[in-house]
Amino acid sequence: QVRVVESGGGLVQAGGSLRLSCAASGSRLSINIMGWYRQAPGKQRELVAGITRNDDTNYADSVKGRFAISRDNAENTIYLQMNSLKPGDTAVYYCNVRGTYFSGAWFREYDSWGQGTQVTVSS
Repeated sequence: QVRVVESGGGLVQAGGSLRLSCAASGSRLSINIMGWYRQAPGKQRELVAGITRNDDTNYADSVKGRFAISRDNAENTIYLQMNSLKPGDTAVYYCNVRGTYFSGAWFREYDSWGQGTQVTVSS
């Protein structure tokens, strides 16, 4: 099993900043890609930012220049620094982790999600 735990959401005024954290744990965990998604009420879940084990990054156009994703490989943790927040950034933010873990006699692939953390930006 792979456990994914997010933290750092909250309420902030427009123009403010928040930092989200996501930690993954599991048996002999190998992580290929970690990313942040968000889902606002009545909308589909969308990719916000992703990062590979080689530190390749990808951002949604709506957050480029404002958000930054980073990774601590030793701790299997990623961070999302969110600056210049807008009311349109209000959503539940979910962490997604993909890779392999050891189970039984061999490795299995996984695609795991955290429970989500609420980010609310007031105008």
